[in-house]
Amino acid sequence: MTLTSPVMKLALFDLDNTLLGGDSDLLWGEFLCEQGLVDERSYRQQHEEYYAEYLAGSLDISRFLEFQLRPLAGVPLPVLHERRAHYIRDKIMPVMLDQARQLVESHRGQGHLLAIITATNRFLTEPIAALFGIQHLIASEAEIRDGRYTGKTFDVPAYAAGKVTRLQAWLRARETQPEAIWFYSDSHNDLPLLRMVDHPVAVDPDQVLRAEAESKGWPVISLR
Repeated sequence: MTLTSPVMKLALFDLDNTLLGGDSDLLWGEFLCEQGLVDERSYRQQHEEYYAEYLAGSLDISRFLEFQLRPLAGVPLPVLHERRAHYIRDKIMPVMLDQARQLVESHRGQGHLLAIITATNRFLTEPIAALFGIQHLIASEAEIRDGRYTGKTFDVPAYAAGKVTRLQAWLRARETQPEAIWFYSDSHNDLPLLRMVDHPVAVDPDQVLRAEAESKGWPVISLR
């Protein structure tokens, strides 16, 4: 394929515990429980088990996404959008980090293309990306049929090595190859993509990522 788009520099940002001072998946679960939209006891127990697997690097992302998307299935979109707006106001706005905004604006000011790449589904993350003024979002995709979510996914989940796959597909679709890529993340689950980019940056990293960053000489920063 001949690359026809202008050469550019790309700044990629993980979302949960990187640009946000919290986890949007976890906060959505809290919101669902508080609103009585799921059985609180069983939902919290399952979510805690999945989150422990995530921290350990053993998460089955397909199973988790099915769990996460189940409360969307069959619900009319206007109802879901109203719930999401409530969730964004009450759960997400309080964990948006001023230093994260400054970091995003620093890259914007340098003329870099900006994108969020996250394992969390697009339904939750699209309005969060908009709050940061970031147009491009690579997220795990939720299936819609006949105007309603089915509770199923499509495409490769943007998780672990899947982030590399999804980024490469996104770049092919744009018919471009950046001359430099920055990627900011907190999690060792993102090591496949961090190892691929020109400028990997560990942000308030977990222990495994911190050790890797220190061994490789990658920058380690805090946005908290």
